Amino acid sequence: MNSSTPPFIDDDRWLAVTRRDKTQDGEFVYAVRSTGIYCRPSCPSRTARRENVEYFETTYAAQAGGYRSCRRCKPDDMPLEQQQNDRVLAACRAMETSEVALRLDDLAARAGLNPHHFHRLFKRVTGLTPKAYFQAVRYRRLRSALTSGAGVTDAIFDAGYNAASRFYEADAHELGMSASAYRDGAPNQLIRHACEPCALGVVLVAATPKGVCAIEFGDSAHELVAGLRHRFPKAHFESGDARFREWVGKVLAKLERPASVLDLPLDVQGTVFQRQVWAALRDIPAGQTQSYSEVAARMGKPRAVRAVASACANNTLAVAIPCHRVLRQDGDLAGYRWGLERKAELLKRERGQA
Repeated sequence: MNSSTPPFIDDDRWLAVTRRDKTQDGEFVYAVRSTGIYCRPSCPSRTARRENVEYFETTYAAQAGGYRSCRRCKPDDMPLEQQQNDRVLAACRAMETSEVALRLDDLAARAGLNPHHFHRLFKRVTGLTPKAYFQAVRYRRLRSALTSGAGVTDAIFDAGYNAASRFYEADAHELGMSASAYRDGAPNQLIRHACEPCALGVVLVAATPKGVCAIEFGDSAHELVAGLRHRFPKAHFESGDARFREWVGKVLAKLERPASVLDLPLDVQGTVFQRQVWAALRDIPAGQTQSYSEVAARMGKPRAVRAVASACANNTLAVAIPCHRVLRQDGDLAGYRWGLERKAELLKRERGQA
């Protein structure tokens, strides 16, 4: 154990070594005194005795300590997964800076891959096809331009649509309202809402015509409604109709039986990355949990742990997007915008312990 690092950090590193955790590759290397070799955390070699292991921040530090590189895991080489992620990241940046959609063949050529392989790799890493990714980028530009007060036509063309008709055919529904209404802060946009007592305090359910846009917990209906009005400052609020009351009933039933499926239309608004995270969270079965690093690794972005945590914190659709199923690496509860007690209670109910 290095005397320069706190014991709990070395404990985490040893856990990564015993688990052969690929998400920690590049974060540190470990060296074995008895063999004189340093390895990646994911090295498939036989696990060394802990008392013979020491850790280094870089391969250069391990070499300076008198160790040589493992021929099996080749810690001096960039991991293949990282190489692939870097190629996809470069393609994402190219699309984010391009005013027009880039052809699949051109993106693949930049990555040095054939189009079929690139398309499959891009979808595995981002969860989206290149075409869908550019559509999301274009839509995000449009929202930003409209929010800044740009004219609707100018915003559509500045976002990268080559004709206004292309926007109305492809993405107009994503706003949940007209482009001019979105620009003006959703004046007269109809938002139905209701607050109901539940086992977790008070739950607010709100919906636009597109679907449920908020499921939030609190101690006071007044505070929850005030927060909703702050989010949609110029919208028109009213109590729900029969269809909306049915949605509220489904939310309450989900809270009583957390392992059940919540079948609701959702109005999900977020960045491309946030949507990817939220989609990954919905794949975690009820009663099970994953760490932030496991979610990031499953998305093909092992270094994006903090970004995953941030996306969880920005989720406004409790239980529909189950961010309560994500824990710290050590299994302890981490931040939850509606309080750790509610997070613990949701997990307890999902596991049938309530």
